[in-house]
Amino acid sequence: MRNFSQKKQLSILDGKAPETPLESSAECKTAECIDTQATSPYRLQLSQETEKYLGEEEEEEEEEQKRRLSIFAFDPAFASRTLVSSSVLNINVGGRTYRLTYQAVATYPTTRLGRLVTSTDRHCQLGLCDDYAAQGDEYFFDRDPAVFQLIYNFYTSGVLQVQNELCPNSFLEELSYWGVRLKYTPRCCRICFEERCDELNDQLKVQEELRAQAAVQESEALFCHMRYATQRWRLWNLMEKPFSSTMAKAMGVASSFFVLISVVALALNTVEEMQQKDKATGELRPVLEHVETFCVAFFTLEYILRLLSTPDLHRFASSTLNAVDLIAILPLYLQLLLELFIDETQTGGHGSQHEHEIEKVGRVGKVGQVLRIMRLMRIFRILKLARHSTGLRAFGFTLRQCYQQVGCLMLFIILGISAFSAMVYSVEHDVVSTNFTSIPQAWWWAAVSTCRVH
Repeated sequence: MRNFSQKKQLSILDGKAPETPLESSAECKTAECIDTQATSPYRLQLSQETEKYLGEEEEEEEEEQKRRLSIFAFDPAFASRTLVSSSVLNINVGGRTYRLTYQAVATYPTTRLGRLVTSTDRHCQLGLCDDYAAQGDEYFFDRDPAVFQLIYNFYTSGVLQVQNELCPNSFLEELSYWGVRLKYTPRCCRICFEERCDELNDQLKVQEELRAQAAVQESEALFCHMRYATQRWRLWNLMEKPFSSTMAKAMGVASSFFVLISVVALALNTVEEMQQKDKATGELRPVLEHVETFCVAFFTLEYILRLLSTPDLHRFASSTLNAVDLIAILPLYLQLLLELFIDETQTGGHGSQHEHEIEKVGRVGKVGQVLRIMRLMRIFRILKLARHSTGLRAFGFTLRQCYQQVGCLMLFIILGISAFSAMVYSVEHDVVSTNFTSIPQAWWWAAVSTCRVH
């Protein structure tokens, strides 16, 4: 029944600490811990664990321990048993043998080992361990010896240490099993441990949302009631699940490639050397304008295919990623519509030539501002990479989780800018030829001075 590794004797009778280091197999890194949490129903919740371990009144437990210790002092059964077996408790945890005195263990009667040594019911004692060897009077526990090393040190010193190599989730589970409370850790270690738990909780929330978003991906059953169900389901997998097939992966790579090409073309089109005069109108036209148009045509086809294959139009329309896709293609079509509108109004007007020129200048000035805004919106195409980048989506989820902290940071920055701009205005507004003629004009100076990195 018992399958343990080699035993290593540890004794507190001679005052020696264990010399064997923690096994590398017991170490748990944070990344491995996060992957483990995906399939485990147990979820690390710092607030619940803090309430569990720190929310109870310490006075009640101390009174309970004093009461039980006073009973043990006058209990003949307990006194007789402590005299037997040299008053030593032999336990085996994961193949390692530990020896603890009954007195050290009975100091904490609410723990698992404390209940084991203070109980007079043999059936209750055997129920607290996994196995028992009567020959050596040894209790066996099939638990992690790396964590129990900290529990062992706690019984000998009264202080519970926390190691950074251990997974916080596994550590809390082991503490719950052994009945040891987190309040016995030093305050410095407890603060660091709680910070690690908060960081791990944030990572778990991000992964949970990412998995929830991936789980929402429509299955074949949702397409059964639709026309061309099989074709639409395959098309949906091709467009939305890049790891479902080789074609889907190629589609995702092509989409990312066109995004990068369109952004590079948008930047190069602003270079003067990359522009040429139109022979018909004499206006400067970007050389890579057709490349950008071809990329937008690909994005349009991609958006239409997603729209045709989706089983839920409402969820499709409310999706942030789909909104980004729409913003990426709208500016070009709006620009074409505005240019077409200008051409029609120029050819369909009546009146003198002078009046036409005045109207044309006014229209071109207003429409030109709109066109500049439309061209500026094209830079948002780079956000399309978030569809194929888990890191960008995780960053967005992180900002969503930390919006309060980000808002507080922005508030402090705004307060600093407002205060410094008001002070510099009060000092400089009487100076001749000053640039700080008002507080709003001093905002830019304050913002640059506050955010400048030296």
